[in-house]
Amino acid sequence: MEIYAIEKELHNAGYRYILGTDEAGRGPMAGPLVASAVILPENFFLEGLNDSKKVSPRLREKLFDIIMEEALEVQIEIISVEEVDRLNVYRASKKAMLACIGRMKNVDYVLTDAMKLNLDIPCLDLIKGDSKSASIAAASIIAKVTRDRIMKEYDQLYPEYGFKQHKGYVTKMHLEMLRIYGPCPIHRTSFEPVRKELYHQTKFVL
Repeated sequence: MEIYAIEKELHNAGYRYILGTDEAGRGPMAGPLVASAVILPENFFLEGLNDSKKVSPRLREKLFDIIMEEALEVQIEIISVEEVDRLNVYRASKKAMLACIGRMKNVDYVLTDAMKLNLDIPCLDLIKGDSKSASIAAASIIAKVTRDRIMKEYDQLYPEYGFKQHKGYVTKMHLEMLRIYGPCPIHRTSFEPVRKELYHQTKFVL
């Protein structure tokens, strides 16, 4: 029940619409960045809810469906590869979270996973917040499952890279496929492994 303690304390203090926000996709060298914001009902409890990185893919899918059905409100924002390259992942994450928050109907408190946001309402950024706050954990589940589904669709377009397996993250397999085939349209050219491969290709052509 530790993960519900912050929300319970805030509800007891009179806050009603407590929003948690998180993102998925800051680390990959391919694919979009996805952020989500979630407001859970008071006294909400969901068995197994935790940081999305600590939950199995199968359980994440189940939690996703329950959160989407039972949350007071959920918002999702997808930042394209081009926008991630233009802004950098930190600013892209912040932009996506603010977009989610801005579309919410009612918010009177915001919890983030170590992301400082400039808002006119109370906001608390928690280190490892996705393990400490149910709302942030729920947002991390929504963002992660949404992004994983996108990467599975990209796997059908670019099967040679194995996006279904690594979801665009830097793995030995992904680096090897990048070396063999070169970057595809969803690779982030601002990331060092992709930039390095582009340089080698340009050098070879010259």
